[in-house]
Amino acid sequence: MIDDGTGLFTIGELSRSTGLSVRTIRYWSDEGALPPVARSAGGYRLYDAGSAARLELIRTLRELGLGLADVRRVLAGETTVAEVAAAHVAALDAQIRSLKVTRAVLSTVARRGSTAQEMTLMNKLARLSAAERGRIIDDFMEETFGGLDTADPDIRTRMRFSVGDLPDDPTPGQVDAWVELAELIQDPGFRARMREMIEFNAADRGPDVPPGTSLWFMSRLVQLAGEALGRGVDPGSPEADTVLSGLLGDADRAAVLARMESAAHAEMARFRELSALVRGMDPLSAHREEFAWVVAALRARADR
Repeated sequence: MIDDGTGLFTIGELSRSTGLSVRTIRYWSDEGALPPVARSAGGYRLYDAGSAARLELIRTLRELGLGLADVRRVLAGETTVAEVAAAHVAALDAQIRSLKVTRAVLSTVARRGSTAQEMTLMNKLARLSAAERGRIIDDFMEETFGGLDTADPDIRTRMRFSVGDLPDDPTPGQVDAWVELAELIQDPGFRARMREMIEFNAADRGPDVPPGTSLWFMSRLVQLAGEALGRGVDPGSPEADTVLSGLLGDADRAAVLARMESAAHAEMARFRELSALVRGMDPLSAHREEFAWVVAALRARADR
């Protein structure tokens, strides 16, 4: 406090009492957040006790990350601290989401050893808007099911549900899974294999075939092949013939083998796994051993 009985402070005295640098206080004063209450005879800025309290509020708001424009609005009474805090929380949430995306992309780049070009693509995919992500999914669904009116509607519904979208507040793992899933469902080769699988399904379905037939078949496959595995049945043995007959009946086994080889493709299992991860769920079993047993049994008979 200057020794003239006015109770006013110079910038230097405010600096010493608050621990803030003279440069910082002068900057905030120049920006209109801490206007001086008077000037000394020599033209130096002077502040009072109210200025000191105002300075502490400015420091607190700045440490919380608020810009000087918001600080000035609070100090001018144009808004409340609570209102500014709520707006700042929303901004921080957006920043946190962005940082999660950045972290996920960098994590994927480090794990894959990606090139700069691949990193750019991943970053673009991860930062797509919800509408843009939806268009990618819709395009995939159309290319997979378009024109196949006899395809099992249950398969279409389950497929659309499987390709989940990112939640509003995704984890880094979900972002990472979405990037890989988006790359996968935009790959022409994968789309062709998916289309082939659905065409196999549609070829067996006439207008009188009820929905869910294919889903029932897969459940039956897992059950019967699982039981055969449990008993140690060799895929090439006569006992395997009984298992296949119970599963396939009089169906064309060569066609079923082609379908199984398509459905059992490693990409299909990865697709299901990524879809579950994006939705925040534990991946369902791919039943690889059961599928492999049936494929081996069918191949053994195709070679005879």
